[in-house]
Amino acid sequence: MTTVIDKIAWISMNQGKLLCARSRGKDIYYLPGGKRESGESDTDTLLREIEEELSVRINPETVAYFGTFEAEAHGKTGGVQVKMSCYTAEFEGELRPASEIGELAWLTYNDRGRVSEVTQIIFDKLHEMERLD
Repeated sequence: MTTVIDKIAWISMNQGKLLCARSRGKDIYYLPGGKRESGESDTDTLLREIEEELSVRINPETVAYFGTFEAEAHGKTGGVQVKMSCYTAEFEGELRPASEIGELAWLTYNDRGRVSEVTQIIFDKLHEMERLD
């Protein structure tokens, strides 16, 4: 039986680069976001996770669905899949790593090998759309 990790992620672009986060003690980058808590909507999860991890506030009126992507979960065994529902949104504040986040980085398509499997699929999609340099 396949286990699916349901995650919500934020796609934040700046001049052809995608914002990614690396957790402390990890060597791979992910899209910022996380798992929903009981009773949370996708938008609620996005707002909470981004404020916890990046110290900024998402403007709820600007949240827009980008797509849902699935791949094998990085670092997991036994067919564990991650399903990542991605949203774009504007934010207020200064981006700073918080909580378990050790580093933020603006990555290009050349950095594709430095991100998780599901994030690689998103990199491919953004590159095809000519949004990721």
